[in-house]
Amino acid sequence: MARRRKRSEDEHENHERWLVSYADFITLLFAFFVVMYSLSSINEGKYRIMSDSVVNAFRNIGVQSANPRMSASPIPSIRPTPPAPSEADEARKARAERVKNMAEEIRKVLAPLVADGQVRVTEGAFGITVEINASVLFAPGEAQLGADAVRALRAVGQVVADAEFPITVEGHTDVTPIATPMFPSNWELSAVRASSVVRLFVDSGVRPARLTAAGYGDQRPVADNATSEGRARNRRVTILIESRVAEPVVTVPPRASGVTDSILPPDAAPPPPPKAEEAQKP
Repeated sequence: MARRRKRSEDEHENHERWLVSYADFITLLFAFFVVMYSLSSINEGKYRIMSDSVVNAFRNIGVQSANPRMSASPIPSIRPTPPAPSEADEARKARAERVKNMAEEIRKVLAPLVADGQVRVTEGAFGITVEINASVLFAPGEAQLGADAVRALRAVGQVVADAEFPITVEGHTDVTPIATPMFPSNWELSAVRASSVVRLFVDSGVRPARLTAAGYGDQRPVADNATSEGRARNRRVTILIESRVAEPVVTVPPRASGVTDSILPPDAAPPPPPKAEEAQKP
């Protein structure tokens, strides 16, 4: 018992064992950073060659071996140069400005009717739309323009006469049926009303090739036909002034009497007449 107690007293506990592990960790960490630094080291010669290549490519710098000075051309601007306006763009802008001025002139000549809400003048991507209440232009069930309507539409015709834009006049009615000797249905009434406005425009100096008359009857309402206000809104004449330029119309001369169509090309020679012997055969 006495010997065993003496051995335990001679032995003592080592409290600094962690230093061994810590030293190993620091050594490994140092080795790791040494390896990383060696991998990230830059070859100065290769870096200088690459730098000179990039400079020559992007700045067009010429290095003269005999002369140590370096000559560099001006660096082009990164901002792209806007393209010069073409003739088509200029013509498009001119047409847009002319359409805008035309709409303002129409509003001026129809100012009282616009103020009363009987006429609506709007501008869109395709041109000008002039919507006129039919009660301003025609008596109920009639297609003859009144005196006040003639004066108003003649002023509009004089505004658009000098332009080259196509014009479509649309006639519209409500769902109330009509059956008279002159107008068996709303189709005829709307078409004749549109034609009356077209004829007045022609008399005002508008070139006939620019004009088109269309009757839609009650097929394109803009309001509810169940109310009197909606039916009054649907009875209208719409004038569409397109912002595009009207294409020239190619006229074909009339054929002479007795001339028939042929499948031969125009430059082909006509077939020879039959011989007398062949003509006498049955």
